[in-house]
Amino acid sequence: MSTVTKGITRERIVSAALELLDEHGLDALTVRALATALDVRAPALYWHVRNKQELLDAMATEVTRRVGNVLSTIGPGTDWREDLAAYARVLRTEYLKHRDGARIFSGTRLSDPDVLHTKELWFTRWTAAGMTLAGADDAIDLTTAFVVGFVIEEQERSQSAEADPERYSLAGRDAWLGEGFLLVGEAGHARDDGDGRFERQLGIVLDGVGTRLNDRDPAVERRT
Repeated sequence: MSTVTKGITRERIVSAALELLDEHGLDALTVRALATALDVRAPALYWHVRNKQELLDAMATEVTRRVGNVLSTIGPGTDWREDLAAYARVLRTEYLKHRDGARIFSGTRLSDPDVLHTKELWFTRWTAAGMTLAGADDAIDLTTAFVVGFVIEEQERSQSAEADPERYSLAGRDAWLGEGFLLVGEAGHARDDGDGRFERQLGIVLDGVGTRLNDRDPAVERRT
């Protein structure tokens, strides 16, 4: 085994994979391409990641670790809603740091239990305040799904617009719609992509979580 191969670690592989992701996107991320970037033969990587799915698991785990690290510096919120809002914002920020950042998360399985520390703390506090464990788990899953979906769309639109600046032209859309869709056209002009839209839709998600919790136990909202 060469000196270079001996220097290969899982951490180095994940770091190089994220760099490759930023440069070429998820579709170009393969074990072979990663081996080339690290200047080793592909079999050397299989000691650490058996296939692309395991590589994506490791990448998603690292992003989740970074989210937890940021949240630990923020500290706990006053209730579940503040916790989830902070989580959603940090998760979106971490995804946006990488090209196709949200896509790498879909279908992955976390490979290090230590990254679930924040989730364990939330479950402890929220259930002590009256939330059911199932409700707490659903709240996190729903918030995560919202952020993943929002950022996938956000990044795809951004990348498509870079390739074709006219793709989302409002004038072109108005001409395509014609005169029979006045409100649809008006809604397109009122659309505020970015932070404003994210915060508004996140609020809707959290309102829905709160409504479901209150339907189950009206005292939960007062105790959190």
